[in-house]
Amino acid sequence: MQKILIVGAGKGGNAVIGMLRQTADIVAVVDVDSDAPGLKRAREAGIRTGTDWREFLTEKIDLVIEVTGDIEVFKSINEARGKDTVVVPGSVTYMISSLMEEREELIHRLKNETYKHDLIFNSSGDGMIVVNAAEEVTLFNRSASKIIGISPQEVIGKHIHEVIPGSRLPFIMKSRIIENNQELTLENGVKIIATRIPMIDEKNQVIGAFSVFKEITEVVRLAGEITNLKEIQTMLEAIIQSSEEAISVVDENGRGILINRAYSRITGLTEEEVIGKPATADISEGESMHMKVLETRRAVRGVAMRVGPFKKEVIVNVAPIIVDGKLKGSVGVIHDMSEIQSLNRELVRARQIIRTLEAKYSFVDIIGQSEEMKIAIEQARLGAKTPATVLLRGESGTGKELFAHAIHNESDRKYNKFLRVNCAAISESLLESELFGYEEGAFSGAKRGGKRGFFEDANNGSIFLDEIGELPANTQAKLLRVLQEKEIVRVGGTKAIPINVRVIAATNLNLEKAIANGSFREDLYYRLNRMPIHIPPLRMRKEDIPLLCERLIHKINQDYGRNVDGVSTTAIKKLMEYNWPGNVRELENVLGRAIIFMNYHELEIQARHLPEFVGAQSLPSQTELPGAESVETLASQISKHELSIIKDTLIKMNGNKTLTAKSLGISVRSLYYKLEKLGIENSGTQ
Repeated sequence: MQKILIVGAGKGGNAVIGMLRQTADIVAVVDVDSDAPGLKRAREAGIRTGTDWREFLTEKIDLVIEVTGDIEVFKSINEARGKDTVVVPGSVTYMISSLMEEREELIHRLKNETYKHDLIFNSSGDGMIVVNAAEEVTLFNRSASKIIGISPQEVIGKHIHEVIPGSRLPFIMKSRIIENNQELTLENGVKIIATRIPMIDEKNQVIGAFSVFKEITEVVRLAGEITNLKEIQTMLEAIIQSSEEAISVVDENGRGILINRAYSRITGLTEEEVIGKPATADISEGESMHMKVLETRRAVRGVAMRVGPFKKEVIVNVAPIIVDGKLKGSVGVIHDMSEIQSLNRELVRARQIIRTLEAKYSFVDIIGQSEEMKIAIEQARLGAKTPATVLLRGESGTGKELFAHAIHNESDRKYNKFLRVNCAAISESLLESELFGYEEGAFSGAKRGGKRGFFEDANNGSIFLDEIGELPANTQAKLLRVLQEKEIVRVGGTKAIPINVRVIAATNLNLEKAIANGSFREDLYYRLNRMPIHIPPLRMRKEDIPLLCERLIHKINQDYGRNVDGVSTTAIKKLMEYNWPGNVRELENVLGRAIIFMNYHELEIQARHLPEFVGAQSLPSQTELPGAESVETLASQISKHELSIIKDTLIKMNGNKTLTAKSLGISVRSLYYKLEKLGIENSGTQ
């Protein structure tokens, strides 16, 4: 049995342990995280564990499965391994497992159809004889033996006229004529009524003939069923031959009985070199897995070896063929390692491109049944149907990027690029060149030939500008030109480049206040604010907390390999009492922290699992001394009076802030500033 070392005990390693523990000798499971789920599973199975794979990598290890996904770890193991130790990435193991399951299903169907064939042929009350193109008997069932009086062993391989001198099967093959219900008297005096049919393949070549006979009539009805048997055989052969996977089958003695075209392509061996030969005939390096399976009656998977005259490097999966409890042979599936490695590289590259360019979320992923959230979602759906610039406004952690993804996926640009840019994460010196690109020689260190910017890359698609309020003044001016003229000019260039990009911006800042203090351009604000969407904070939609918990717990379960069912009623009540300054992001953090510290047998988050600050009552802003009177400050009393006046005026003006500011004799900017300062919801008619 192969000795295997598994490096990486996360979700992938955990799955590999479950796949191999019954069919291989797992020496140890290693992960730098001592709480990895695979380590716990290994301990429960009595497998050694550790945090450093070097302790276990000895000459006796046959196979190392690296499931960390870290290419450096893979390289280190590959360099440190012994000459007889094979290092296989976990992704290859998954692919091999999937392909083997498909092959096992095919073999299962082959076994069932073969069983049906034998059952039909030998349980029929009619005699049946089949001859090949050489007019030799190849099939002779029990009923034929009983009617003619000769055992099958005395008949198989003999010419048909040695068995039945007056047989018309040779004539049938030459004339290709079907004879129905023809009477014939055998040498033993038994009279039969026979139907004789030539067997013709898909190339219109005669490959033999068969006869169905009985001492009474009623042969025609069963002749059709016998014909179906040939169709089933042809179909099974077609399935095996059309497979792109190399398949070889040996009998119970280890001699080859079937290979397909893919097998010859990969190994370079023909049927003459394999059929009837020992199972070792195709092996260049390594032992025969067919012979091992025939000895142990257990499947083997993922065995590396070299086959054929060109010593092709392959991975082999072999399983026994057991019919009615009896070992009939084994079937092997061979995978070309070069093809697997090439496909794996292409898959990695494709995933990298997809992660960069695709919008991952849609409106289905946005959780919210509160009225405030429904309004925001409806506004976003409406915005997605128009080419207008959308400005997503809301506190940090409310899900602005989720809305941006959904808007792109709902728009007619969903099949084009979606680029995400965090304006606050790129330094001011690089931001302009990253957004708009640069020409060759524009500055020291500029690439030869220049570079395309984010706006050029997103042409015909959408670009999401997060933290738009953090843009420096000179970049704001260039962005305004992009929105107005639909063109960009690279840094160091003079030529205007036309673009067609849908801009989705987001901010958690008060842009009106930024305009008032001069840090944000008013003309850019009006361009961006064409379709503002206010995403409510979590404290304004607490009725959504149960639904959010359900979705977030499902996500955390997948990330941490846990199986938590939900949140208890008392815990939900505690969550509802908290104001969530960090919004949904903070809620996810709290749930994740609770799940981490829960025992594995606990399936529901209780109130005791939540942090102390969640649900705690707010403390008074100042401590009163014993006997002292609480007196409000002048500023506090003035603020209350100012709040009352603004509220009353807003009500009189039906929420119109422009008319309210005019009635109070202040600017609209000042009114917005006071609304934010006094804690009045910043919404309503302009």
